[in-house]
Amino acid sequence: MNSFEVFLYFTCFALIAGGAFAMMWANIQSINIEMRTPPKPRHPEAPEAGEEGMYVDLSREKLEQIYDKE
Repeated sequence: MNSFEVFLYFTCFALIAGGAFAMMWANIQSINIEMRTPPKPRHPEAPEAGEEGMYVDLSREKLEQIYDKE
């Protein structure tokens, strides 16, 4: 029975190691494919480099100032 358990252990180890290697290989291949594709076009309303965009500042200090005014 002991040799069967050793065989079962190494079989499971080989399956897990093979699955990990296959997953790593697939991830590297998908990254390589993604790097070959051209980048997505920018949104037409996106600000150009150096141009200011409108945003809402939700930092803690700003929110505290708003609530202190009331």
